[in-house]
Amino acid sequence: MTEPSPISGTGTAATTRTPLIEVRDLATHFPVRGSLFGRGSSAAVRAVDGVSFDVYPGEVFGLVGESGSGKTTLGRSLLKLVEPTGGSVRYKGRDLVPLSERDMRPLRRELAFVFQDPNASLNPAMTIGQGVGHPLRIHGLVSSRSEARTAVAEMLERVGLHPGESFLDKYPEDVSGGQKQRLVIARALITRPTFVVADEPVAALDMSVRAKVLELMLELKRELDLTYVFITHDLATARFLCDRIGILYLGRFAEWGDTERLFDDPQHPYTRALLDAIPLPDPDRRGRDKSLPRGEIPDALQPPLGCRFHPRCPVAFADCGWEGRDLVDALEERWTDVDEDTFERELGMVGNLGDAVVGDDVVRFPSAAPSELAAWLRAEGERLPTSVFSAVEDVETGSDGVTVRFRPGPEPDEQQVAGRRVACHLHGVTVRPDGTHVGDPAAAASAEAPGSQR
Repeated sequence: MTEPSPISGTGTAATTRTPLIEVRDLATHFPVRGSLFGRGSSAAVRAVDGVSFDVYPGEVFGLVGESGSGKTTLGRSLLKLVEPTGGSVRYKGRDLVPLSERDMRPLRRELAFVFQDPNASLNPAMTIGQGVGHPLRIHGLVSSRSEARTAVAEMLERVGLHPGESFLDKYPEDVSGGQKQRLVIARALITRPTFVVADEPVAALDMSVRAKVLELMLELKRELDLTYVFITHDLATARFLCDRIGILYLGRFAEWGDTERLFDDPQHPYTRALLDAIPLPDPDRRGRDKSLPRGEIPDALQPPLGCRFHPRCPVAFADCGWEGRDLVDALEERWTDVDEDTFERELGMVGNLGDAVVGDDVVRFPSAAPSELAAWLRAEGERLPTSVFSAVEDVETGSDGVTVRFRPGPEPDEQQVAGRRVACHLHGVTVRPDGTHVGDPAAAASAEAPGSQR
């Protein structure tokens, strides 16, 4: 994607057209090389795999998704706490990706990160005064210990720890969980940054404490003129805090745009599924239809072809990228829901699924009775738990087995739908500009190259 989304919504983000942060085709891959015996082809976990968006001054941009969707890696990549594989992150017009750590250091006082776990991010051997004030010494913002202690005490007061002086000589273990999280926020803001990435800063807190910390973050945003990227798995929290939201799935945006529009009229099945999973204390909604996704989020080492959500999508169709492994998974799911006699009969006909030869666009089932198996697949394919058979081009019978071939399904490009960006074929079949499938050898080789991007 080369064009950012038009701004929508209210507040500061809607009154300016100059982004503070411009992200284009950002990718962060983690190489996984070798095999159990030290040999094998290289591969990569595609934690972030081609993401583009803008963040505007004064805005809170939310990153939402399940565990494993790439939220934290994306947040860290924005500040180069992990090294991006490709793409660009422009802060005030300057691309951060090619900068060395030495060149990044002066910018780090303007770019802050609030870590999720305060117990892991606060040094237990440092007093609160030392830990919160450490960034001041690193960046040369104070000239003496007393000056640092005064600045820390003022910031502690600002984040709601009163009186600030009483905390300076305590250790992190001496305060509560909510107070620790305030300390982490104080440390992030002590250098008076412009841009803050907050990684699930309230996930480990009790609900009452969580609300107070969120209110604090909004208050500090107004007082200190901050811009946030807020990472969370909780859509209810994101709705409270964020001007716009990006729904991440396996390293790419499924949908992103204005928060209220996204909640009122979700345009991607994954967004709808996340919203359906929110518990609502409303008896009138007890019988509402839900479109919860099946299974778990796939491995980012080998993302699904086509639309990455298609194996779990309740409304996937032929163009969504069905592949060989999806047929094997559908047969396994079918057999968990049939009686024992049916299972034994079908297993005898299909054979051990572990013996099937599975490719991206083909599955070959060894069989002593290929004609019978082919006829059964043609008859039962449409009744499998998923719509995988809608993409089958041919069922071929050979002398020693049956081959099922699939037509390719393109990976959807983002398109403008109802005032937000959506990557879903339900709104018209689109193809990502790179024109490749995740499983293509050429695409994999390109992704492995230094500085490559998708």
